[in-house]
Amino acid sequence: MERLYGRHAVLECLRAGRRKITRLLVAEGAHHSATLNDILDLTNDLHVRMETSPRRVLEAFSDHTHGVVLEVSDYPYTPLGDILTLATSRGERPFLLILDTLQDPQNFGNLIRTADAVGVHGIIIPVRRSVAVTPAVSNASSGAVEHMLVARVVNLARTVDELKKADIWIAALQSDPRASSIYQSDLRGALALMIGNEGEGISRLLREKADLLISLPMRGHVESLNASVAGSVALYEVQRQRTSGV
Repeated sequence: MERLYGRHAVLECLRAGRRKITRLLVAEGAHHSATLNDILDLTNDLHVRMETSPRRVLEAFSDHTHGVVLEVSDYPYTPLGDILTLATSRGERPFLLILDTLQDPQNFGNLIRTADAVGVHGIIIPVRRSVAVTPAVSNASSGAVEHMLVARVVNLARTVDELKKADIWIAALQSDPRASSIYQSDLRGALALMIGNEGEGISRLLREKADLLISLPMRGHVESLNASVAGSVALYEVQRQRTSGV
């Protein structure tokens, strides 16, 4: 069982309907808002048990509950095939996001939120040495992860090989002398955008498997952007090319 917190995360979990829901805890004296009212309405519609609790009880789970905690089943990861099936069902070329051992829940949540906004069909993460989908990630994504398909795989390199066999190109976002500017790269086809972790970037093995090495032009004094910022810029450039055809 997990305890989701934050009003947007809780609301989107209720809307998505992908988890088994046990009960909703609402802090005594919680400030009412349109979002909280929507939560209470959905809770009632879904026949979820609602209890009022002292604020200190909720704050034991997190300092950022905003007065609500939802007890739910664990996050439902999905098989890779379901992500590709989703793209097919929409009549779209697959658009995937691969995260190579990303560590920070906030970065992960921010990337999920952007991925949802630009129409990514699914996200792939490794089982080991990587942040998983946790309540902190759900909160950071403003609940977007509750709608996103996330595949958690044992071997990321083998998964990349499977995608390439399915005619999906792998574009690795990496600061590398061999990388081409993202704005000079054709990213309109079936694509998996790969982003590395906060410290080392993408592993050498995965860089070697990539069909494209791409980078963001940097004109300032710092060497790179953080993973979620760089990844978000790249995701929007892919979306721009896919929708404009240029």
